[in-house]
Amino acid sequence: MGQDLRNYTPDDEAYWASTGKAIANRNLWISIPSLLCGFAVWLYWGIITVQMINLGFAFEKSQLFTLAAIAGLTGATLRIPSTFFIRIAGGRNTIFFTTALLMLPAIGAGFALQDPNTPLWKFQALAFLSGIGGGNFASSMSNISFFFPKKIQGYALGMNAGLGNFGVTTMQIVIPLVMTFGLFGGDGRELVNTSGTLIGKIPAGTVTYIQNAGFVWLLALVPLAFLGWFGMNNIRDEHVSPEIPNPIGAFGTISGMLLVGFVTAAFGLWLMLPENVGGSGFMVSKWIVLPIVIALTVFLLKLIPGQVGQNLTRQYKIFGNKHTWAMTVIYTMTFGSFIGYAATFALAIKVVFGFQHLEVDGVLTHNIANPNGPSALMYAWMGPFIGALIRPVGGMIADKLGGARVTQWISIIMVASALGVAYFLKQAYVSATPEQYFFPFMVLFLILFAATGIGNGSTFRTIAVVFNKEQAGPVLGWTSAVAAYGAFIIPKVFGEQIKAATPEYALYGFAIFYGVCILINWWFYLRPGAYVKNP
Repeated sequence: MGQDLRNYTPDDEAYWASTGKAIANRNLWISIPSLLCGFAVWLYWGIITVQMINLGFAFEKSQLFTLAAIAGLTGATLRIPSTFFIRIAGGRNTIFFTTALLMLPAIGAGFALQDPNTPLWKFQALAFLSGIGGGNFASSMSNISFFFPKKIQGYALGMNAGLGNFGVTTMQIVIPLVMTFGLFGGDGRELVNTSGTLIGKIPAGTVTYIQNAGFVWLLALVPLAFLGWFGMNNIRDEHVSPEIPNPIGAFGTISGMLLVGFVTAAFGLWLMLPENVGGSGFMVSKWIVLPIVIALTVFLLKLIPGQVGQNLTRQYKIFGNKHTWAMTVIYTMTFGSFIGYAATFALAIKVVFGFQHLEVDGVLTHNIANPNGPSALMYAWMGPFIGALIRPVGGMIADKLGGARVTQWISIIMVASALGVAYFLKQAYVSATPEQYFFPFMVLFLILFAATGIGNGSTFRTIAVVFNKEQAGPVLGWTSAVAAYGAFIIPKVFGEQIKAATPEYALYGFAIFYGVCILINWWFYLRPGAYVKNP
C-alpha cells in the first residue's frame, strides 16, 4: 500500500485476477469518498445561499446566485490543469494533495458564516476557493481510468463519477441537518423564514448554526487525506506517470498549475461581473469569456518550462483528435447538465415556488413569501441523488449495448423533459399559487436528472473504446473540464432569466443544445459509415 507501481497491466487477465483487481479496487474506494467531498465543498453554495435567505443575510437574490456561479466557473477552469496532473505528478500524490486543499474553503466558510456582517467579497473569495473541489474530478477520473481494464471502464468510471457525484446529494442532506444543532459550538441565529431538512420543515424563529455547513466536511477530509497518502498508488509506467518528482516537487507542480487556473478564472469573472459584486462592470458576455478563459488556460500551462511543459506537449496531442471535440460536446450535454442543475435546483425551487407571483399596480412582483411553498431543502437532494446513483447503471448498460446507442436514447428523453420543465416553470412564475405546479415540475426534473446520469455513464464507455490507453485519461479530464462549466452557465442563465421573469427560456435553450448533441452523436457513432460504430 502506498508504494509506486511498475509494469501495471490491468488488460492482462492473469495479472488482473492475481494482482491488479485488488490494487484497482483499493484505489477506487479511496478515490470515491475523496471525490464526494470535492463535489460537496464545490457545490454547497447552492444550499448555503438558500439558508442565507432564510436567515435574512443582507444580500440580493441575484448576488447570491453569483456565489454558485463563481464556484462553478472556477471549478471548471481548475479541471483544465487537473486533467494533466496524473502523468506529471502521479495519482497518489495528486489525490492526497488536492483532497487536503479542500480544508481551506471548508474552514473559511465556517468562520465567515458565523458573522452576519461578513461582506459579500469574502463569500465570493471562498466560493472561488471552493472551485478546488470541482477541479478534482478531472484528475480523479483520469487516475482511475489507468487502474482498470478497458472491458469494464464503463463500470469503473461510472462508479467513481456516480458515487463521487453523490457528494452533491450528501451535501444537500447533511448540511440542513447539521445546521440544526451546535455541533462545533459558536453562536446560532434565528431563522427569519421557514427552512427545512429531509425530515420536515423548521419554523421561523428556530436557532440555526449555519457555520456547520463548512466545518462539517473536516470530519471526512482529515481522515481521507491520510487514506489517500497511505492507501493509494502512483503508476510509474510509460503510458501513465513515467517521470514524476518527489512528493514535495509534485505538490509544488500541482500548486503552480492550479495557480494558472485561478488566475484565468479570476480574469474571466472580472470581465463578466458587474461592479457591485467586484467585477469590471464591462459585463462581457459569458459566451465570449468562457472560450477566452479555456484557451488562455491551455496556452499559459504550455508556457511552463522544463519537464512539465514537455509532458503537456505530449498530452496536448488529444486536441488533434476529432473525437476529442465530439465527445467534449456530448459529455457537456450529460455531465454539464447534471452539475449545473445540481448547483441551481435548490435556489430555483426557493425563488420560483417559495414566493407568490402577484400583480401589483400592473406590475408582476415576486417578493411575497408563499406560505404553501415547498421547502427547497426538503426536495433539492432528490435530483442529484438519482442522477449520481444511476450513473454506474448507465455505464454497465452501455458496456453491453454500446455507449452511443444509450446516449442517443437518453438525449431524446432530455429534450422532452427539458421542454416539460420549461412549461411548468412558466406557469408557476406567473401564479399566485405556484405550488400547484410543483409536482409535475419535480417529476419531470427528476426524469431529467436520471437521464443525465445514465447518459454520463454511457459517455464513459464511448471514451474508453474510442481512445487508446494513453489518451483516454487526458480526454476524460478534458471533457469533464469543459462540461463542468455547466456549473457556471446554468446558474448564470437561470439567474438572468429569473431576473427577466422568463425562467422557461433557460430550459428552451438547453433543449435546443441537446438536439444538437443528438445530431453529433448520430454523425460520429451511429450513422451508416460512422467513424466508430456504436462504441
